[in-house]
Amino acid sequence: MNRYIRQINLPNVGDSGQKKLRDSQILVIGAGGLGCAVLPYLAAAGVGRIGIIDGDKIEESNLHRQVLYGPHQIGSYKSKIAAESIIKNNPDVEVLVYEEYLSSKNSEKIFQGFDLIIDATDNLFIRYVINDTCLALGIPFVYGSIHQFQGQVSVFNYQGGPSYRDIFPDENQTVPNCAEAGVLGTTVGLIGMLQANEAIKIILEIGDVLSGKLLIYDMLSHSQQVFEFGNAPKKEKKENSNSFESLNPEEALVGDAILLDVREKGEVPVIEFANSISMPLSLMESESNKLDKEAEIRIFCQSGARSRKAAELLSKKGFQNLKLIRGGAKDLLQLTKNEKSIS
Repeated sequence: MNRYIRQINLPNVGDSGQKKLRDSQILVIGAGGLGCAVLPYLAAAGVGRIGIIDGDKIEESNLHRQVLYGPHQIGSYKSKIAAESIIKNNPDVEVLVYEEYLSSKNSEKIFQGFDLIIDATDNLFIRYVINDTCLALGIPFVYGSIHQFQGQVSVFNYQGGPSYRDIFPDENQTVPNCAEAGVLGTTVGLIGMLQANEAIKIILEIGDVLSGKLLIYDMLSHSQQVFEFGNAPKKEKKENSNSFESLNPEEALVGDAILLDVREKGEVPVIEFANSISMPLSLMESESNKLDKEAEIRIFCQSGARSRKAAELLSKKGFQNLKLIRGGAKDLLQLTKNEKSIS
């Protein structure tokens, strides 16, 4: 334990705190700029088991900010090289490597067994996958994101606190990634360390965790702001606000009408019925000709917002028999589960 003596000497850590770190299991999603800042500090602090998931390979353009890698490792999987690097620093840490991309298909299986998830990605859609899977499994996650010279940090799904969807409900928003917007290595380094700090605080059960708080840090001005937010109130669903008829999930499953899923590929939960068709809203403009204009089409998404947009788009293209399924995919899935349990 001499390795950790300086942090053990802290009044809020001690031997018991070091044992908490040793017994903890943290999954880091993404071994890019944020991940390269998060991972060394988790390993150095003595986190017992660290998972790394990333399907990317190292490119030359990564090297100015992803400091775990060198030119001779270009073309290698980031997750593998990152694991090798932190093990050299602390051979006592167990590292699990996933040389793959996270998706709704593998997230639940991978997340199980971890105490905490750290979002070190720059993929907006994947953050909703992380959030929804963490909610389903009861796991908190530490969020971090970068936009040019500014970074954000928060903690979601912590002890009943707000989720990512409570502050960012719109899945259709567009945010440029680092390749598009540009980034300094020092920006991702600072935000990644803040994420690691939140993770360690959560494991040690000390300090003021950024649950229900969004920290925004500006590198150019050194200004720091913290915005507080809460669990978003459940919105009452407005039925028949236009000409589209709406159906509850029970009604939607009666008959052989087409069930049109307009969520993006990879969203959870997966809904599979014999009469269901997946056509993401983002592709509907170009692919709507694949649908039968004479058929009854019942549309659903994750919460209801995109299904209405899809109906409006199809209506403009001459589709007449369009209906909206109230609620969303989770309501449909829950209904089928209930029916199976009853039977």
